[in-house]
Amino acid sequence: MLNLVRVALLAAALWSGYWAVAGFGLRGSVTGWFSVQAERGWQAEYSDIRLSGFPFRHRITIDAPALADPSTGTAWRADRLALESPAIWPGRQTLHFPETAQRLSYYDHTLVIEAEAMRADLNLAPGNALTLQSMALTSGEWSVSRGAEVLADADALSLSMVQQDAPEHYRIHAEAPDFSPGKDMRRLLGGSEQLPRSFDRLELDLNVAFDKPWDRSALEQSRPQPRVIDLKLAEAVWGELRLFAAGKVTVDEYGVPTGEVALKAENWREMVNMAQQSGALPARAAEPLTRVLNMLAGLGGNPEALDLELGFRGGYVTLGPIPLGPAPRLFLR
Repeated sequence: MLNLVRVALLAAALWSGYWAVAGFGLRGSVTGWFSVQAERGWQAEYSDIRLSGFPFRHRITIDAPALADPSTGTAWRADRLALESPAIWPGRQTLHFPETAQRLSYYDHTLVIEAEAMRADLNLAPGNALTLQSMALTSGEWSVSRGAEVLADADALSLSMVQQDAPEHYRIHAEAPDFSPGKDMRRLLGGSEQLPRSFDRLELDLNVAFDKPWDRSALEQSRPQPRVIDLKLAEAVWGELRLFAAGKVTVDEYGVPTGEVALKAENWREMVNMAQQSGALPARAAEPLTRVLNMLAGLGGNPEALDLELGFRGGYVTLGPIPLGPAPRLFLR
């Protein structure tokens, strides 16, 4: 019995020593990362960093973190951020965001994010590169506002990014139940008062091949850029409006897409009206576009539904036979 007690005490002492060494090493890595970013010209600040979680977990709480990248004009700050991981393996990190306001800025524009139980679960591969194997961002009720105006809110948020067989390939899935656009966004979308307050469904599912895996260099150097986007499903259902999309495009080094995306739209006339009301579609183009789409819908047998192809060729985009103009550049900054 005495020997058993000695072994238990020795194991406890060794574990305590390991926990302390690993924990203070993690804390040092966090403070060192902030220092490196500050040397690179970032604003990288905090008021305090605390270590807790003994004996089975490491929890590093960062008080008043503030990050700003002058090269992109992007900044983020919050009251606190907590990083938590199993003591036996720090590569499985959970980031706990505060339920108080987070502020995300892009130059002079600042958005306020408030979310219940918002967390990001990161599974990183062993090694100095810290390659992202999977990420899941979830929250309860959330809202995004600017000034006194709520831009959008929803009952929940689910966003995942999972590495596939090739290290630079990821599957991305996003869903926002009961997503409600605010007055400004509703006006921007051209939504009529007859449409319900929230979307019945808003979901995105795609596979993306990037030019390199997502790892620590994505924060410290440059973002991985998409090279192949395989859109399995994009679905938006808002009252009687239904839009579905699926397709595949390649993206060159300049961000120019090439490929096709199949679109199916139900109650498409209201969508054209919304595009006109929002200013996305010039008034002079609305009538000829409606005539062409009405003819195409008639060919499909259902005048209220459209089955078209969004084509990307030579830097331009077309909707069926209709040229829409220059294609957007797909580039992550």
